[in-house]
Formats: sequence, structure tokens, C-alpha cells
Amino acid sequence: MAGAAEAQKRQGGRPFLPPARGPPPPPRPRFEPVDREKTCPLLLRVFTKIGSHHSKEEFAVRGKEPKDEVQIYTWKDATLRELTDLVKEVAPAARRRDARLSFAFVYPDKNGRFVVREVGKTFSYGNGRRLDDSKTLYELRFEIGDYLDVAIMSSEFSTVR
Repeated sequence: MAGAAEAQKRQGGRPFLPPARGPPPPPRPRFEPVDREKTCPLLLRVFTKIGSHHSKEEFAVRGKEPKDEVQIYTWKDATLRELTDLVKEVAPAARRRDARLSFAFVYPDKNGRFVVREVGKTFSYGNGRRLDDSKTLYELRFEIGDYLDVAIMSSEFSTVR
């Protein structure tokens, strides 16, 4: 160590840095798409409800989650548009022309209490250009084991309450 300190003193107290070569490397992409042919999918537990999201209390007891569950095998690079299309296959209310879907992750906080966090919205028949349509589970910070809660909303549902 003494040798390094001596060398720094001789150079005016500055450490030796090699000269920069070329432009800096481009930033790495945030997430590489998954090779769905080679990567095993994850099981996503999806709970749907018409009119609003489920409350966090409905998830409080393990094994007593809401009954309207659909299990989907997917990957972390799945977009909200892909998930919208899958929900439409099993939930007739989501197929309505004016239906809007609101997505929320349900997960335990550091104290073990469940949190319901909204992460995005889509229209049932979107054109793929909406801001949230192209968001992936990975970008939304989904972790394996989280639940997905989907609120299906429509102008008809909001007036019938």
C-alpha cells in the first residue's frame, strides 16, 4: 500500500486513470425479452371482480382468497394487453365494448399484511397504443408469488350498483 501512496504523491496526488477510448457503452436494456420456447412459465393467480378491486382483507387468510380465481401460465415479459386478452377469454363482462380493466398486484408487505397496489389500466378493445397496454409484469415490478387483481369496469356496471 505504501508504494501506491508514494506513486500518487509523485503524480501530484491524483490516481492514474487510463485515457478514455471511444464513446461510453450504450445503456443496457431494462429487461431482455423471455425466450418463451425455452423458459418455463410462471403460474399467475388472477382474481377478477366487477366494479372494483377486491379489498386487502379478502386476501388476509391464506386458503380463503376470493372465489373468482383464474390461473394463468405466463412469463414476466407478458404485457397488460396480453393479460387483458386472457381475462376476456374467461370473464364475459370483460368482453363488453366499453369495458375497462384495472390491474393491481396483491402481495404481503414486510409485516405480512396484504397490499393491493394498482399498476395499470387497459380498455377491453384497445388498439395497443395506450400507455399501459405495453407495460410488462417485469416493468411493473411483479414478483413471483404476487396475485393479480383485475377490476372490470363499465358504464353499465357503475349505474347498476
